[in-house]
Amino acid sequence: MAIRLIVKDPDSVLREKAMVVTKFNANLHKLLRDMAETMYDADGVGLAAPQVGISKRVIVVDIGDERGLIEMVNPEVIESEGEQFGPEGCLSIPNLNGDVRRAQRIRVKGYDRNGEPFELEAADFLARAFLHEIDHLNGVLFTDIAEEVYDATTRPRPREE
Repeated sequence: MAIRLIVKDPDSVLREKAMVVTKFNANLHKLLRDMAETMYDADGVGLAAPQVGISKRVIVVDIGDERGLIEMVNPEVIESEGEQFGPEGCLSIPNLNGDVRRAQRIRVKGYDRNGEPFELEAADFLARAFLHEIDHLNGVLFTDIAEEVYDATTRPRPREE
């Protein structure tokens, strides 16, 4: 495993629509391990492959609950409902936070590291984390959709809503 460099805005890879993964192999497994290690090292709750310079539809999320680390390849939101509004930050945009409106509950489908399909239901903070990371796969940053963006060093965000 290795800690990878987190790409910072305005790097162009953060604005690309990431490519669909078609090969579920040792290279993908290494990417997923490295992404998890990089996320934990940076004290994040999610990371998308474009954030480590790889334009692939791969995310990892761990909000610190009983589910632990969730890896998803080619994630796609298939249902969403409700609304939540709250603060977000991003490892690729240090020192900025923003207030973002997101769905309260979602259902996501994708694949595990071995290419097996699965679905996941998420609500509240987990839904926010998934939606944030999936946005990365589409070249969207939280600053694009935030209703307000502010300096995180003077107005810190809470860990959870």
